[in-house]
Amino acid sequence: MGDYALLYILFAPFFGALALIFVSNRQALLVRGIAAGSAFISLIASLYLFYSYDPVRGGFQFIQRFEWSRQLGISLYLGVDGIGTPLVLASSILLFAGIFVSWHIKDRAKEFYIWILILAAATIGVFMSLDLFFLYFFYEMSVIPMYLLLGMWGSHTKKYLEMTDPEGVKQRDSVGFIFNFGSNSKEYAAMKLVLFLSAFAVAAFMGILLIYKYSGLNTFDILVLREHASTLMNIPVLGTTLDKIIWVLIFFGFASIAPLWPLHSWSPVGHAAAPAATSMLHAGVLMKLGHFSIIRVAYEILPETTRELMPMAAVLCMFSIVYGGFVAYYAKDTKYVIGYSSSSHMGYVFLGMAALDYISLSGAVIYMFAHAMATGMLFSMAGWVYDQTHTRDIPSLGGLSNKMPFISACFVVGCMASIGMPGTINFIAEVMIIVGSWNKYPLQVIVAVLGIVLTMAYLFKMMRSLFYGPMDQKYSHSHDAVAFVDRLPLLIMISVSVGFGLFPMHLYNVVRSGVDPLIAKITHVVPVAELQAPKGTATSLHEQLAARGAQLPDSPVAQ
Repeated sequence: MGDYALLYILFAPFFGALALIFVSNRQALLVRGIAAGSAFISLIASLYLFYSYDPVRGGFQFIQRFEWSRQLGISLYLGVDGIGTPLVLASSILLFAGIFVSWHIKDRAKEFYIWILILAAATIGVFMSLDLFFLYFFYEMSVIPMYLLLGMWGSHTKKYLEMTDPEGVKQRDSVGFIFNFGSNSKEYAAMKLVLFLSAFAVAAFMGILLIYKYSGLNTFDILVLREHASTLMNIPVLGTTLDKIIWVLIFFGFASIAPLWPLHSWSPVGHAAAPAATSMLHAGVLMKLGHFSIIRVAYEILPETTRELMPMAAVLCMFSIVYGGFVAYYAKDTKYVIGYSSSSHMGYVFLGMAALDYISLSGAVIYMFAHAMATGMLFSMAGWVYDQTHTRDIPSLGGLSNKMPFISACFVVGCMASIGMPGTINFIAEVMIIVGSWNKYPLQVIVAVLGIVLTMAYLFKMMRSLFYGPMDQKYSHSHDAVAFVDRLPLLIMISVSVGFGLFPMHLYNVVRSGVDPLIAKITHVVPVAELQAPKGTATSLHEQLAARGAQLPDSPVAQ
């Protein structure tokens, strides 16, 4: 596989989707086999990538470059560092698991798998793009499958009934529902997602074009642009400087998909309407595109401005954590609970990013990976419960553990992972974020800790209401996940979450290899690896740093 691992990971889902075009929906087993096979190739290549990445060498590895337009300076430029590598792996895991979560789908299964494969490939493309043009191209590509997956295979929420009269005649026309913000049909959820993401993506694209124009380099190459970012500094524009305008466009343009409060409202509605596999990819990796793109563009190209303006994220993340947590506590729809929980937890990632500390940013990246596994578990099980009971109304459910012992046991593990119990990778990530952010943002850390308590409250409340207590006899026909294809995706995600929780060092080393040079550049701290005493001298590390006018990084490596 070698140097071509990125091509296998990226194009296996695309070729799988292409192959499915020529297969009839009547050949259900062949359709599933092609989808699972292409996802499996991507997963195996991602595992190879993850364990072959050299954290000692660091930097971008497995580079592939294909020139697309010399005149415009655009190339399909692929590569991964310690930040992108675990997110590529998370995307491949959730794609493979999502194929099996959707194994029993009957309504246009071929088309469903085509769009799931394209959605996963688009997210993977963002995580490995080193060209701003293609990073944005893959980012926008992910919106199209989401719209179709929600609008065609999604489900209406309980409030959808409010849009019909007692005879069931719809009280809205095909256009009016777009502007009906009190409605929660699957079409409304799909349209709201597209409008939000597309509108803010335009803002991000404006920032990218300003970088391209005013850098004067005629290239979208991120690695070239980050070395010449000083050309964007101190150009007076509208009473401020150009770098600040670009940074705000990039940050809020990508923060909408994260989703950061108050740009979050499209996300829980999208979670509630989406089929289970789509919700897994939505919460697991689609939401991470925002954080990753901010790191890749704003942090890499505008480090000085990032240090100056990132504190605004530390303020907004508190609202994300608290607001999302309280709404999740009072929500009565299983997917709304998990959806608002995901929005709340993304506030922890922003907190880790805002602290601009080696430990906190490493924790934020690890938390993105950990959250993908935990929320993937919860959404897949919420989908199973809905398939068996045809309702997501929590108060009407109960006692399902008698009928679903395996699902209920896995649900406990999923809740433990989301809370951040020791033994799961979420615990390590949360501790790193809290410890790394404490010196700079103690108030936000206190809010974050209270948010963990709130998470425990609403997840335990939902778990108790779904699986324990008396059961309504109308759900007596429901059954557990018994078949291998039904249990496999949950076992994979649980194994990954617990496995990395018990043996986290390779993941930690990979992430730190990407975070250390980035934080060093933003905070003007000399990386320890660059400090080498001349032969024959006994100069100490602190003396070298003092001579360079630098500070000692708050890093276990330095210590």
